[in-house]
Parts: sequence; C-alpha cells; structure tokens
Amino acid sequence: METFASSPEIARSESRLADNIVFFARTLRKAGLRVGPASVRDAIEAVLAGGIGSRDDFYWTLHSVLVNRREDHATFDEAFRLYWRSRELIEKMLAMFSPVALARERSKPRAAEARVAEALFKESSRNQPGELPPEIDVDARLTFSGKEVLRTKDFAQMSADELSQARRAMDELTLPVDEVETRRFRSDPKGARIDPRAMMRASLRTGGDLILPKFRSRREVHPPLVVLADISGSMSQYTRIFLHFMHAMMAKRRRVHCFVFGTRLSNITRSLRYRDPDDAIAHCTGAVQDWSGGTRIGETLREFNRHWSRRVLSQGAVVLLITDGLEREDTNGLEAEMERLSKSCRRLIWLNPLLRFEGFEPRARGVKAMLPYVDEFRAVHNMDALEDLCRALSRPRNNDDDPRRWLHQY
Repeated sequence: METFASSPEIARSESRLADNIVFFARTLRKAGLRVGPASVRDAIEAVLAGGIGSRDDFYWTLHSVLVNRREDHATFDEAFRLYWRSRELIEKMLAMFSPVALARERSKPRAAEARVAEALFKESSRNQPGELPPEIDVDARLTFSGKEVLRTKDFAQMSADELSQARRAMDELTLPVDEVETRRFRSDPKGARIDPRAMMRASLRTGGDLILPKFRSRREVHPPLVVLADISGSMSQYTRIFLHFMHAMMAKRRRVHCFVFGTRLSNITRSLRYRDPDDAIAHCTGAVQDWSGGTRIGETLREFNRHWSRRVLSQGAVVLLITDGLEREDTNGLEAEMERLSKSCRRLIWLNPLLRFEGFEPRARGVKAMLPYVDEFRAVHNMDALEDLCRALSRPRNNDDDPRRWLHQY
C-alpha cells in the first residue's frame, strides 16, 4: 500500500502541508467546487488531527470536508489525481514517450479532466515565458469566419471537433431572463403597497414612538422550465446536443426539469446536475434504456400528464417539447394529451428539427394533431436556432412563430 508520511513527519512539515492543501483547495474552486476559507481551515485541521496512514486515508479525509454535493465527486477525484501525483499519472506519462505509444488504444477521457487540468495549469503557463507568435497580415475581406459557418451548420452534419466547439459555444449563450410575478411579497422602498408588518417591526426599535412607512412589491422569479425531449432514432443526435444546452442552463437557473422519451418516459433531471457536462451526459445515457429506439409520443405525454404535471408545472411554467412529431400510433390519444399539456402550462414551445428544410409541410398525422395546441413552432438544428430560442424565452409571445400559419396552409 502506498504511504505518504507518518504523523511525526507531518508535525515537522506542518506549514508545507497546509500550503499544499490551500493550493489544492484553490484548484478545486477554479474547477467549479464551492470551497471557502472555512472549508480549507477544516480540511487542514482534519488532516493534522487524523494523520495520514495511506493515500486512501488522505483522499477521504479531504473528500469528507471539501465535497458537499454528489455531483462534485468526479471533479474532486480528477483534481486529487492530478494534484497529488498518483502512480497512474506517472505511468501514463512514461507510456506517452514509449515507442509503441502510437499503437496503443487511447483511453476514454475522464470526467472533469479538461476543466481540472485547465484550473491546475493555467496559472503556471502564464508565468512561463514563451516565444511570441510571428505577426502575419492576412487580407480577410473576401473570406468569412469559421464561427459564422459553425453557427448556421446543422448539428447532424458536424464533425466531432465541430460538435465540441458547439458545446463550448452553448456555455457562452445569453440565457433567458424571463421572470413572472408570484403571490409573495418582498421589501421594496419603491413598492406600491404598504407593508404593515415591516412598519410594526421597525417601530419596536423606538418603543412605538416613531412609525415610518414601509413598502413592498410582488416577488419576481424565473418560471419553471420543463423539457420533454424525444430520443428516438431520428432525434437522438439533436437531443444529445440539446442536453448540453440544458446542462448550461441548469448551472445558472433553478427549477429546470428535463425528461426524455422514446417508448417510455425517463426523468434525467438529477443526472444533468453533475458539474462536468460530459459526466452528466454519460449518466443520462446510462440511465435511459430506450435511447435511439422507437417513439410513442401520445403514451409518454399521457404518463407525464398523469404523474409529473402537478409536480413541475407551477407558477407559469414553460414547456419545451423537442420532437419531430412522427407518431407511429393512433393520434386520437396524442391530441387529447397535447390539449391537456397546453392547459397545464403558461407557454408550450415545440422545437422541431424538420423545420430546417425549406419545403417542410405539416402533412404527418402526428404533426397535424399537435400543432393546434402549441404556442410557438420553432427549429432546433443549429446554434442560431438556440440563440433565437433564448431570445424568444426572454420576451413575450411573438406572432412570427405562431403555428396557426402552418395550419392555414395545409
């Protein structure tokens, strides 16, 4: 068993150990963990009090203090592996310089590996002097940027490198800022309503001799955002990309619920809350059994309306329905469930990748059954479509995306 140091050695090098734990906590903070000064102090005291008998003891001592959420486990594990220099890392570095390294199969990237490595080595790379790149003058008047091409390119036609660039671009999107008024109030000096409770509490400081007016206004919160995404064979690639967008939204917004459906309905909200996006998507695909299979839109909507609608559709919830509408079963039940879903939420937006085709016609039975009950009918096949969606969520309903214009044509 690999051993770090005994207790007397720790006592002699207490300051050095404390400095290393501080720098390790700083790395975790840059990687996205919520580690404050109090947690760092507790971690140092825990290590000094418990001692270090082995690498596992040291790992779990720091883990018990610095990790407070389940989704941060993968990030902590990768940071500990890189910062404290395990044997596995040294073996991989030696294998990279081996003559047979090219013939070996590349190992699967670890969860949170890229983010932790960037947080750990970013500062050191800044301090190292490097050669200045040569200045090159390029006449770009008759050219166009690769980013512009990426924004309009279909997700289904992107390469692996372009998909990774699209995922990074999703993290930089301006998320919607829509808010709705609730029945609760908050203190507001510019509010239009008198707050008698606040006035009475403030008067207690002077014994009731002085009563000053206090005001309040209604509290505004982000409405719940519920996603129902189709993972059938024709929709799996678009849904997988959209889950990265939902992961970025979950990190910055509360009350976001995500469901996927093929032949059955699956709730993947908890899996998407993992800090690392690759780790979150891996948990989602592992938890769903009918990925890239068939589709039963009416049956899965019936299950959602029966078991989940009252739990997640409250306070003016917005529902994003991602599907191509190609129902293989009878559409009578689909029409009834769509009507019930539209009456349970404030806004129902249908995202359909088939709208990327200029000659799209809503001739399928499932599309005709669903269109009368949605508020907006939008595309979801590239980055521009996602930006338009963010802008649409931030403003009231627009007639440009009214689905009734499709019904009048056919």
